[in-house]
Amino acid sequence: MKKVWLGLLLGVLLVSILAAGCGPQADLRIGIVQIAEHDALDDARDGFIKALKEEGFEDGKNVIIDIQNAQGEFTTASTIVEGFVADKVDLILAIATPSAQAALNATKEIPIVITAVTDPVSTGLANSLEKPGTNVTGTHDMNPVKDQLDLLLEIFPDATRIGVIFNSSEDNSLVQVEILEEEAARAGLTVVKAPVTTTGEVSTAAESLLGKVDVIYVPTDNTVVEAIASVIQVSEEHLVPVIPGEASCVRAGALATIGIDYSVLGYQTGKMAAKILRGEAEPANMPIEGQSKYSIAVNKVTAAKFKITLPQSLLERADEIIE
Repeated sequence: MKKVWLGLLLGVLLVSILAAGCGPQADLRIGIVQIAEHDALDDARDGFIKALKEEGFEDGKNVIIDIQNAQGEFTTASTIVEGFVADKVDLILAIATPSAQAALNATKEIPIVITAVTDPVSTGLANSLEKPGTNVTGTHDMNPVKDQLDLLLEIFPDATRIGVIFNSSEDNSLVQVEILEEEAARAGLTVVKAPVTTTGEVSTAAESLLGKVDVIYVPTDNTVVEAIASVIQVSEEHLVPVIPGEASCVRAGALATIGIDYSVLGYQTGKMAAKILRGEAEPANMPIEGQSKYSIAVNKVTAAKFKITLPQSLLERADEIIE
């Protein structure tokens, strides 16, 4: 009897081992670190998840997606990605430049896909856009600053002084302000800078521009966009129009922009991530992509408040009109 029971026990054990070996693989794990919470970055994140689902990677089914927000703090972003590394996630999505820098500081092995990063090369994330040469790839959101300045001048041809509010510690913002100054100089315009370091300083920065500028420009700056409501409040109280770097600010009350669709940008990133997860590509050899087509958004409600007549040619070209 002992031999019979021993045989049965060994048989059950063997079946269990074989079943474990032939069963489904453990879920893939993806960590998402987002530097701050505002519409543009949220859109990029949602677009990423949508693309992954279309590619067969669905949260709660065969993928576990851990979404964490750093609330604008680089140290918090660093702690988040260190946790992802400890958990041995299969891929990290880093949304915005500080998140991407924190991720690369934490790991050189786990694939990192980025989105909403303005200049991956100058910030040390990649050797080049064409061939990153690191464990980082994804999409960049280099803002069409020249096109935005052209749009500003189309609406305000007599403008001479432009105010810009930006976080002086965000590399992506410094790049955009530098481009703005170069393009403004070519057009014979003066740029008045109002730097900030926290969202709490944004309203005061906007007020500091009153009486000094014709228009306020807001780049795709996470700190300022997170506090865009305070800029809009100052703008409306003193009738100084705002031209922002992206459409969510126009929906919030800014006048008009030509820029990136962050849902599309995140979606592009998700498609790239799917290739990495399937083992079809490696970040080091995947070009970092941008957007070739920009969308125009205008707010006719804001224009009416300011008694601004928007050019008919602009309205005809607009992809989104808030009215």
